[in-house]
Amino acid sequence: MSALPSWIDERIDRNLDNTLSQEHVVKTMIESDRPFFSLRQLHARIKPEVSRATVRNRLQELQTIDVVATETYPDSITLYYINHPESDWPLSPEGKRALHTDTPLDRLSTRAFLTLSDTAGIRTLVLAGLQLSLVLFALGGVLTIVGADVSSTQSDIVLWDTAAELLVISLALLLVERLARWVRDRYSPLNLLPST
Repeated sequence: MSALPSWIDERIDRNLDNTLSQEHVVKTMIESDRPFFSLRQLHARIKPEVSRATVRNRLQELQTIDVVATETYPDSITLYYINHPESDWPLSPEGKRALHTDTPLDRLSTRAFLTLSDTAGIRTLVLAGLQLSLVLFALGGVLTIVGADVSSTQSDIVLWDTAAELLVISLALLLVERLARWVRDRYSPLNLLPST
């Protein structure tokens, strides 16, 4: 098992007389890929020979020292999670950072683009293309009104042509992505490219 964060390590009780330690409960929760647990789920992961009452007692102790927090829902369902001081439930600090830094374009891979499988990434790309075409149209309009050309290349016309081409490409990409999504929903996913 890995080392505990210092803010947890300072708070937990190292009572070796208990059949289940606070440290073991916390490490089980941290090392899991789940952000929260019911008592039953946590009991199944810890030790089958330890009773649920013992797991509940350790969780209550951890809650008292603000290492674990709970959310209670109807039907008496209580979920337990690590009470990370620098984020809101149930996100760990790493999860919170990932949400703030990971955009759809950051996650868009070449494979997801070629197979049109990452809807959010492709739509973000299309939106960027539409916005860039709007900027190019506006810039071409300003150059036409001002009557300025860059080194006599009729830059306003070049900008309008580029904007029109970018607009058509963006709309075509959006149409193809929606068609691919419709085909996947109707006929199940097609594996055109081998997975890595």
